[in-house]
Amino acid sequence: MDLAGLPWELPHTFLGLDEEASSFESSRALILPVPYESTTSFGGGTRAGPRAILEASRYVELWDQELATDPSTAGIHTFPALELSREGAGPAMEELEAAYGAILDAAGGRFPLMLGGEHSISAPAIRAVAARQKTRLHVLQLDAHADLRASYEGSPHSHASAMRRVLEVADVVGVGIRGISQEEVEVAEAKPGITLVFGDRMWEDDRWMDVALEALGDPVYITFDVDYFDPSLVPSTGTPEPGGGDWYRTLRFLRRVFRERTVLACDVVELAPVPGLPAPDFLVAKLVYKLLGYRFHP
Repeated sequence: MDLAGLPWELPHTFLGLDEEASSFESSRALILPVPYESTTSFGGGTRAGPRAILEASRYVELWDQELATDPSTAGIHTFPALELSREGAGPAMEELEAAYGAILDAAGGRFPLMLGGEHSISAPAIRAVAARQKTRLHVLQLDAHADLRASYEGSPHSHASAMRRVLEVADVVGVGIRGISQEEVEVAEAKPGITLVFGDRMWEDDRWMDVALEALGDPVYITFDVDYFDPSLVPSTGTPEPGGGDWYRTLRFLRRVFRERTVLACDVVELAPVPGLPAPDFLVAKLVYKLLGYRFHP
């Protein structure tokens, strides 16, 4: 009997794509799981985020009615998870920056999308992308928190300091911010290259989209902390904040970003799955698929 004909479960790849649809050679998108968790400060569990996203993605319908296409036909390769050093946050971030750079060098123009894990992993990836650009990189941060502290709980590599590390190599536009310290407000007011669009502003009208896009240069890296969403949509995150983004307005904004800017790479971080509560896992998996759909839509 042909073994290929046996009733195997779906592969543990993004969307459950088979070997042909997810080979590195034929894929235009690369999924990189990084289940790193070290500096979470309220709720934990982000280490389980990448696996939960991959598992939920196997039940996402491949046809996208908004785009009237099947984005998976671009080919989506899923790497094994990166297991970073446990010698401390500093060595782990150095290891990730080197590993992400190696992936970029091997990618040959493919589109990388990293799954976290806590938000601290974004800074090394962004630094690796920025190092390979001739012009200054611009980062679109969708997030409930500014993450602009110089350090937090003694670590400059904390998830609460991710965008402070990014400011060293890129300009930042933060959207959905509604949890911020006085220190971070002072940083945002004093340092050039940072624009914040606060969460309450997003509920007045849609002009916030124009404000964000006017501040956002080119090319762009998108970092998406899922606590950007209102907790009624994504309660499964370490530091939920009331208010925040909803589904369709967020998609309208993201589609504009991909249409009007050159997006080089993305990450989606800070999902902390809750046993027995699969809806947020599915929402985040669907978000990842929408990002890929917008990237490869003609």
